[in-house]
Amino acid sequence: MTWRVMRGLVAIPTTIAASASTVERSMAETTVTIEVEGQAVSAGSSCSIVEAIWTAGFTLVTNVGCLGQGVCGSCRVMVNRAGSSAIEMALACETLVEAGMRVAFVAHLTPRSDRDLDPRRVQSSWELASELTAAFPESVDCRHCGGCDTACPRGIAVQRGVELAVEGQLGAAGDQFDECVMCGLCTEVCPESIDPNHLGLWARRVTTSSFVRPANLLRRLHQLERRELTVER
Repeated sequence: MTWRVMRGLVAIPTTIAASASTVERSMAETTVTIEVEGQAVSAGSSCSIVEAIWTAGFTLVTNVGCLGQGVCGSCRVMVNRAGSSAIEMALACETLVEAGMRVAFVAHLTPRSDRDLDPRRVQSSWELASELTAAFPESVDCRHCGGCDTACPRGIAVQRGVELAVEGQLGAAGDQFDECVMCGLCTEVCPESIDPNHLGLWARRVTTSSFVRPANLLRRLHQLERRELTVER
């Protein structure tokens, strides 16, 4: 069978694309067929979308990072399940295949580079509002459309996190983004270009660097400063 090259995928021998354990497990299970970028892909029912692609004889050359840990956000996909017209956002490395599932990878997203996100700019709590406005001037214009919440594959209440940050509750805002994997989908769909994921990361950095320093961390830092602690290299 001749495979056409999919966007972000390259056809290669299965023995290279997937580990032996993945192939053996896939063959021992009920086989389901999904559609990835318009191409039929068959794999065992306990395979993730990424594993299914490997089993079919492809290797990912883009949109992949942590390879199954669900922490890097690189393998963002749009998923349409059989019998439904809804499109959901997901991570291909942790989403199991289902018969009739249709999958399309979301292209690499280029983040904005003109924001000053250095947490050291915030010297006191009095400067929080002004620094937030300087770094994310669009945040006060949130339309409350909920698009960011819908786009998040982690189910984070992104919009609420933005609202908390605007209200000056950076600690609570940072907590909202605790499970964020920086996939960038919330930023991609935001009509105001707020960059919610970067706002959440900034809130966590500012809170940690300026206001919340655990006692054990302070103790270790002071020991390093006094050269009382040896650091292995």
